[in-house]
Amino acid sequence: MAISELQVQTALKAAIDPNTHKDFVTSKSIRNIQISGDDVSLEVMLGYPAQSQAAIIQQIVTAALKTISGIGRIEVKVNFKIVSHSVQRGVKLIPNVKNIIAVASGKGGVGKSTTAVNLALALAAEGAKVGMLDADIYGPSQPTMLGVQGRPESRDGKSLEPMEAHGLQIMSIGFLIDAETPMVWRGPMVTQALEQLLNDTRWRDLDYLVVDLPPGTGDIQLTLAQRVPVTGAVIVTTPQDIALIDARKGFKMFEKVGIPILGIVENMSIHICSKCGNEEHIFGEGGGGKMASDYDVEFLGALPLDIRIRQEADAGAPTVVTAPDSRISEIYKQIARRVAVKVAEQAQDHSNAFPKIVIQNT
Repeated sequence: MAISELQVQTALKAAIDPNTHKDFVTSKSIRNIQISGDDVSLEVMLGYPAQSQAAIIQQIVTAALKTISGIGRIEVKVNFKIVSHSVQRGVKLIPNVKNIIAVASGKGGVGKSTTAVNLALALAAEGAKVGMLDADIYGPSQPTMLGVQGRPESRDGKSLEPMEAHGLQIMSIGFLIDAETPMVWRGPMVTQALEQLLNDTRWRDLDYLVVDLPPGTGDIQLTLAQRVPVTGAVIVTTPQDIALIDARKGFKMFEKVGIPILGIVENMSIHICSKCGNEEHIFGEGGGGKMASDYDVEFLGALPLDIRIRQEADAGAPTVVTAPDSRISEIYKQIARRVAVKVAEQAQDHSNAFPKIVIQNT
């Protein structure tokens, strides 16, 4: 007696995706079920990049199918497809950019830029096409962190080609000014610069554009909220009370302007002594998790206070690139996958699916 599709679907309800924490049937990830006698083949189509997870997911699905009595040969393919998701109403989309993820903090010094660049690199390591926009006009740090020098080309005299490093497309005001030149600009000039960097860069088919915001809740954040199509924001904090107070302000700002919070990352969570292995919570303990709980958002993960993270970023080759198999890189990748899953769970943007209606006098 041949195996039925109902048997396949029922078996797969027991297979849980370790990244979404949902079964593959509920998440509508199962495609193209083909049954030939006792043999079954199917495709798992994920809505988030998960290159490192393909073999694990293949094993989970195969194990679930093996519970079907009398099943023969099993073939499981794992792929992913990233689509555009909805943004603030009335904000124009950026050509060739599917999703924009803002990385923010209420105050400086919490490691937001380091987190942003490693998040972008982790998304790229999982197979996504990723861009990095350094929106900190007063203190651009991404050129240093990514080890990129020089000026971007302009092939048409109007737009800029993004710089590239470690598989990322990058744009920063740091490429256009001398490293020691202070940006003595008022708010309107800063926001205009941000809009030009975003809109006048010829981004190429990006799944995600990670935007490294300056600290605080000022002009750039307001411009981002009102004029930039943001899919969601990630808040970076430390466990320290004073950092959490400011992080809460950043959280409330995004809430007010209708940008979804994808989650909270706690940086410098714990210090492990390199000499004796003693663990210390230098900046306090559990603050990021409590904030996430208070606001009913996801706690995406905690990163240690580790000298290598700083050294590698200063050297222009952040941890995810320098030590891709390290425990720290694995934490960044876990955070990146959860961010991508949270983006995938947002409502999809269908604006490109509808034809534009043009009325002409005939």
